[in-house]
Amino acid sequence: MPQFTKPGPPIPEPLRGLEPDTWAHYTVTERMPDIARRVLAENNFPPAIVERMEALIEEIPYRTIRPLEDPTAPDAPDWERYVAPYLGQNWLQVPWFFAEMYFYRRIVEATGYFQTGPGQGIDPYSRQKQQGLEMATEPARILARRLRGWLSNPARNGEALTLLLVTALWGNQADLSIWPAGGAEEQPGHEDIHQSLAHIVVNETGAILEYVSELGTISRVDFLVDNAGFELISDLGLADYLLDSGLAEVVHLHLKAHPTFVSDALIRDVYRTIEHLETSPDVNVRLFAARLEDHLQDGSLRLFRHFYWNSPLSGWEMPDSVRDDLAASRLVISKGDANYRRLLGDRHWPFTTPFEDIVCYFPAPLVALRTFKSELAAGLPPGLPEELSREDPRWLVNGRRGVIQFAHPGRSHSAGSSA
Repeated sequence: MPQFTKPGPPIPEPLRGLEPDTWAHYTVTERMPDIARRVLAENNFPPAIVERMEALIEEIPYRTIRPLEDPTAPDAPDWERYVAPYLGQNWLQVPWFFAEMYFYRRIVEATGYFQTGPGQGIDPYSRQKQQGLEMATEPARILARRLRGWLSNPARNGEALTLLLVTALWGNQADLSIWPAGGAEEQPGHEDIHQSLAHIVVNETGAILEYVSELGTISRVDFLVDNAGFELISDLGLADYLLDSGLAEVVHLHLKAHPTFVSDALIRDVYRTIEHLETSPDVNVRLFAARLEDHLQDGSLRLFRHFYWNSPLSGWEMPDSVRDDLAASRLVISKGDANYRRLLGDRHWPFTTPFEDIVCYFPAPLVALRTFKSELAAGLPPGLPEELSREDPRWLVNGRRGVIQFAHPGRSHSAGSSA
C-alpha cells in the first residue's frame, strides 16, 4: 500500500485573520481578547498574573508575535521553532490556526501553568468547564438510559452505533470558546433526531458501519478528543458501548497536554467527569460511571496526552512518534472543529475537494465528526455549498450543521505525495 506524507499539490494558503469579513478576523480581533478578559473575570489571580494577562490583551491584534517567555516549560523548545517563522508579524498576518494555538499557549505562560510542575497547574477555564458539566445533567441521563438498553440487546449494534456517532457529533456544539456555559439560549440545537440527521450535510455512517462489521472485533479504537462537558460524556458513551458490547478490545483517548480552547479536555477532565457521573441520582448514570471506572481499571480504556495536540502543526506535520502510534489503531475518531482544521491544515481547500484526498497522509482508518465552526470544508457535493449559503449565510460558523466523514487508507487515492 502506498504511503503518503502530505496531500498532493497544490496545497492552498492558510486561513488568516487578515482576511476581512471572516470568522478568522472576528476571532482574532474580538473573540480572543474577550476570552482573555473572561479568564481574568473568573479567576482570582494575583497581580503579577493579571498584569501579564492584560499585556496579552493589549497585544492583540496589531503588535508583533514574540517568543514565549516560559523557558522551563516542557514544550519550550518546540514553541521556539513554531514562533520563529512569524517573528515581526502581527496577530492578523500569521495563519489563523497558529494565532489561536499561540494565544492559548500565551495564556498558559501568563498564568504560570508549568511553574508548579508538569500537569499540576491551575486550569484557568475550570469554572466554565464545571458549568458545562452541570448543564449536561439531562442529556447525560438520556444517554445513560439508552446505553443500558442497547447493551442489553446486542442485535441493535447498528442502531446504537449510528445514534452514538450522531450524539458524539452534536455533542461538539457545546464549545465554551464560542458559547459560554451560561449562554445556553445562544447555543445551536436540534429539536429531534430528524433535524439532527437533516443537518448532517455529509453522512458516511453507512461506510463506517460496514467497516466495523467487516472487522468483527476491533482490536483498538482511538479518539482524538475535543471538548469537556457533554461532548466528553458522549465520547465516553461511545467508548463504553464499544468496550462493553465487545465491539472493541481497547479504546485510547488522546487529550490535550495543557488547557486550550477554553473547553478542550485534559486527562483530569476525564476523571472529573466520571466522578460527577458517579454522584448522579439517576441509577443509569451511576451504572455508566461504574462501567467507565471498570474500563479504566482493567486497562481497556486508556488516557494519553501529547503536546502535538496543543501545537499549531497540521495533520501532515505530526511527529513520527504520534504517526507510529496511530498507525497501530484500527479506527481513529477525530472529534470537533479544531481537530478537523488540523487535519485539513486550516487551509483554503475548495469545499468539494475529496476529504480522503486531503487526509491521504493519515496512518489509519479515520472518522471525522465535525460541526461547522470555521470557514473551511472538504468533501461536499458540487452545488451544496452554494445551496447552504442561500439557506443559511452563517452555516460555516454557527455550529448548526456537521459532517460524519470516513477515510480509509485502503481506498484508492487520487492525490498525494509519496514518501
